[in-house]
Amino acid sequence: MAYLDSQKYTPAEETEIQSWLSKAASVSPDNSALLNEINNTLATRTTALGTKPSKADIALYESFAPLVKSWTPEQRTGEHGHPNIVRLVDFVQNSPFFGLDVKDKVQVDVDDIHYVKPIVDAKAEKERLKKEKAAAAAAGAGGNAATEQKTLVDRTKEAAQTVVEKAVEAKDAVVEAVTGEAAAAAKPQKQKKEKKEKKGREPAPPPPPTVLSPCLIDLRVGHILKAIKHPEADSLYVSTIAMGDKPGTDDTTEVDGQICRTVCSGLNGLIPLEEMQGRKVVVVCNLKPVKMRGIKSSAMVLAASPKIKEGEVDDHKGPVELVNPPADAKAGERVYFEGWAGEPEKVLNPKKKVWETFQPGFTTTNDLEVAFDAGVVEALEGKTGLGKLVTESGGVCKVKSLTGAQVR
Repeated sequence: MAYLDSQKYTPAEETEIQSWLSKAASVSPDNSALLNEINNTLATRTTALGTKPSKADIALYESFAPLVKSWTPEQRTGEHGHPNIVRLVDFVQNSPFFGLDVKDKVQVDVDDIHYVKPIVDAKAEKERLKKEKAAAAAAGAGGNAATEQKTLVDRTKEAAQTVVEKAVEAKDAVVEAVTGEAAAAAKPQKQKKEKKEKKGREPAPPPPPTVLSPCLIDLRVGHILKAIKHPEADSLYVSTIAMGDKPGTDDTTEVDGQICRTVCSGLNGLIPLEEMQGRKVVVVCNLKPVKMRGIKSSAMVLAASPKIKEGEVDDHKGPVELVNPPADAKAGERVYFEGWAGEPEKVLNPKKKVWETFQPGFTTTNDLEVAFDAGVVEALEGKTGLGKLVTESGGVCKVKSLTGAQVR
């Protein structure tokens, strides 16, 4: 509880804490409306306040723990279950932030997920609705036209008349061709005009050179709503991450009211699955999407690991630590290296090797801050210095314990 005692809250947060305490006191198995409300609210939050622990979380835990313990797997994570409440209970009873000495913990199997909301391609759904609308309009127009159709007899007469007219036209054409040839032989032939040579199109000017900077990489704060093990790959997690995309963006879907991307990361076995739930991360958002064992991954989660020394082989055994943005950072907030601010490219062209060029400069300092070391990037000849990885609101992104690490 020492950690909570040291926390300071704004007047607005104090008001929200009191509201949560009231809700916690009203929790009961029969109050399904309140259970659904709390579950939906927690879908986008790690704690009751969002990311900051408080006594409201402990109150919710004390109210929900006996309830969750009695729930069936379907009530916990089924289609109509309350998985976000289960996640909060598991987080509070295990997190050192709350200092609870729970003897009889609620047993939670993070792999026992009975329902995953199907991913809907926003672009495909938009196209489907457009086609349905067009089909409905066409059907309406067809109905009106049906009343104006001519009778079969009328159409037959018109067809016969057309055949006669075409026969007359063919006869006239033959006569004209014969008489025309004779007339042409009698007339002096006119010299053909010389065709002017067409000028070929001038080649388009080359595109302006791209600024050589790590700002071309679109780094943002991401909020992992949920993460599961990849069904076809032992080393991969599949995460649903909100990162500030607009509705209708390619390769996104709406989950619990937020626009999200699906992201595969090779962190299974390196970072516990429970640590991937409901947390903030830093994501690379403009890499070209790739399929990883049948699931399209549309971004990449940044993580730090020890640098590989010359002559060593990367065995991918870790340790690995996720890059942590400031606790109050919002999903979608732009992240950049100090001294290298600028506009990122929409999608990185794999042929230009932008990521491969600048990633070697991503590192961590002795203060555990993530930074960009320009001196190790060959393409930035003559440039040196460290630029901290910061959010637009000014907070610094850090790691837990790895210094002098590579970040990728």
